[in-house]
Amino acid sequence: METKNAGVIIIGAGLTGLSMAYFLKRGGLTPLVIETSDRPGGVIKTLNEDGFIYEAGPNTGVLSTAELAALFDELSDKCTLDTANKDSKKRYIMKGGRWTAIPSGLFSAVFTPLFTLKDKFRILGEPFRKPGADPDETVADMVVRRLGRSYLDYAVDPFISGVYAGDPSILVTRYALPKLYALEHNYGSFIRGTIKKSREKKSEAEKKATREVFSSVGGLGGLINALADATGDENIFCGATGIRVEPQGKSFKVIFTGSDGNVFIAEAQTVISTAGSYNLPSLLPFLSEDYLSPITNLKYARVVQVAAGYKKWNGSKLDAFGGLVPSKENRNILGILFPSAIFGGRSPEGGALLSVFLGGMRKPDIMSKSDDEIFNIVLDEIANTLNNSHKPDLLKIFRYEHAIPQYEKSSGERLEAIKKIEEQYPGLILAGNIRDGIGMADRVKQAKQVADAVINSRS
Repeated sequence: METKNAGVIIIGAGLTGLSMAYFLKRGGLTPLVIETSDRPGGVIKTLNEDGFIYEAGPNTGVLSTAELAALFDELSDKCTLDTANKDSKKRYIMKGGRWTAIPSGLFSAVFTPLFTLKDKFRILGEPFRKPGADPDETVADMVVRRLGRSYLDYAVDPFISGVYAGDPSILVTRYALPKLYALEHNYGSFIRGTIKKSREKKSEAEKKATREVFSSVGGLGGLINALADATGDENIFCGATGIRVEPQGKSFKVIFTGSDGNVFIAEAQTVISTAGSYNLPSLLPFLSEDYLSPITNLKYARVVQVAAGYKKWNGSKLDAFGGLVPSKENRNILGILFPSAIFGGRSPEGGALLSVFLGGMRKPDIMSKSDDEIFNIVLDEIANTLNNSHKPDLLKIFRYEHAIPQYEKSSGERLEAIKKIEEQYPGLILAGNIRDGIGMADRVKQAKQVADAVINSRS
């Protein structure tokens, strides 16, 4: 049995955990990151094969927080921010089995077939509608109330599929889309709020949060490698099993087994969990089910991703970010991204790289299909929607049982339970995507906030 001492113990070496470790180390504390898999990065993993650079997890993020922009600035000597090609700003929505571009201006908004004439006129009255009175109003109800059914069906529904792989009739706006909720409740209107916020003075740091689609040059794995390198191999322990936390007076000990079978005990005043809710019962065995059930009841979308690479592309022109499929279309996929159109160097010259997503909350049974069944679905959809029936040169499948947490009505109870546990056990912090958002920018922002709070508590 070996004992390890650390300033702070972080459980989970995904983007949240590695970012926290980076910020803590920069603030003068010694982090120890404990990870179950054999590599840091969590679901972020970039692969390079036969001329294709493809992702096994998230393909892109949105540069929407000052914390994420600053992190790229600080790591610029180790990884380079890669923002989307300007030619890929177009986004498609499927309607009637065909891709239609989302309106990008007044003229295209007037003539788009995506929305009904009634709803196009209805949007003129959006700034004058009263805010909703239900704090737990779903995304679907809010959008229909303010914009109309066609905006839900052919704008917001596919957007929710692309972000949450979820159902807008179940997700609660103030938890799932807090910025949208704030526009109505702080400014009285989506349109009026957007205009007013665009006129608000921003700091230099805030100006760098450009909301551009981003990756890092060579794939998101570059960001993970930079964070891991800055944190130091000596501060990251991979391949741990049987991790459990035990309170010990005013501190904690974390017991785990290494890949060599040796048992380790790490001790620290602060333990931060970035684990999924489903891991908490075994990770925190001292907490009863009554404490944890509001957290472990969190639902997750099951998602399958397929990477399809073509050394020569003979299909429709890939001149967009990709396309999303509304649930009303009743297709077998959630959407298709065009990574080779978004970023350079993702496929051989003249070729293409696609990322196809399936499953989600509406079709969770996709996960149980065989690889061959899923490949057939994907290739049929590519042939039917992108006019390419050629066999791809690269075809890889990735399955995620717990891909994306769903911020439903129960989120209030979950957040209250987290607060209660942290108050009863000072020094124990429950973080990760069980709260504070699911995007990469959200994860880095949370990491910075948590790290700053820990550093300030020690000063």
